[in-house]
Amino acid sequence: MDLPKSILIGDYVLEELGSFLQVLGCHTSVHIISGSNVLRKVKGQVEASLRKSNVQVKWSQIHNADIGTVQRISKVISKTVNMIIGIGGGKSVDVAKLVAYNVNIPFISIPTCASHDGISSPFASIQGSEKPYSFAARAPLGIIADLNVISDAPPRLIASGCGDLVGKITAVRDWEIANEDTKEYFGKYAASLARLSADLVISDADNIGLRGKDSVRDVVEALISAGVAAGIAGSSRPCSGSEHLFAHSLSLLSSNKGLHGEKVGLGTILIAKLQGEKWDKIVRSLETIRAPTKAVDIGISDKLIVKALLSAREIRPDRYTILNRMKLDEQKAISLARATNVI
Repeated sequence: MDLPKSILIGDYVLEELGSFLQVLGCHTSVHIISGSNVLRKVKGQVEASLRKSNVQVKWSQIHNADIGTVQRISKVISKTVNMIIGIGGGKSVDVAKLVAYNVNIPFISIPTCASHDGISSPFASIQGSEKPYSFAARAPLGIIADLNVISDAPPRLIASGCGDLVGKITAVRDWEIANEDTKEYFGKYAASLARLSADLVISDADNIGLRGKDSVRDVVEALISAGVAAGIAGSSRPCSGSEHLFAHSLSLLSSNKGLHGEKVGLGTILIAKLQGEKWDKIVRSLETIRAPTKAVDIGISDKLIVKALLSAREIRPDRYTILNRMKLDEQKAISLARATNVI
């Protein structure tokens, strides 16, 4: 199990980065990976904290989370660096964790929004390869989640994180189905932890919809727990099932439409119906949180929804899901999407 050693969550905790690093054994030098917007917002605060602890810093600014970016940064990492830090959204954190894996240096995750569960998972979603799903990477040695920074992010990002979280409902059920049909290993504890994160979104949707700081903390903690579940399982199984295959397929068909968690949310509605889960309860919760529940909400055509459902199995043929047990044809896919009002 590759799990975080220390997690710090609270208001203005980014100011404690220097001392946090020292607790984790980093005393000399760090390399920080971040996007331009985040760098502009937090650079002064970060560098002030590092100066107090006499930690040297070098920054790499990224625009895309792709193989080329990972390779470029991996080549310039100094041998004196004690820690790789990813500060930002999914792109920065994913690039940082894969760079850390490549150069065999510990990694710290500092999310600036609560948009997906990659905050703590040992997997990275990187573009530019033959496979559209996640790479095995390095789990964070530590996580700092500054609620003051995360609460300031656009509300759409928190809604996206909730879409990613509800996907654990169908992911866990898919894992159970794989165990039933193919005898694939099923980890009850990891599955329960992932499902707990999803259940929090369902039960606390009213509060999350209000965007209060307490509910933001709940979402952040749920996202971290979901990522930890993947670390315990040793695979993305408890967090990623056919709803993610659908989301990845939809991204290939319409890369510039919708956030990852938004697509996962739509996929969860569809797959939950197919699995016999309470899909209508998922819809009500996402609507309360103000997350998309229909294709039109993120500018996706009905035709692409159906096409993504039909091609989802091809994204990862080795991953057995409900889509293997109940093979869809075009008419069944259309009926499923219409029955759930996704189209």
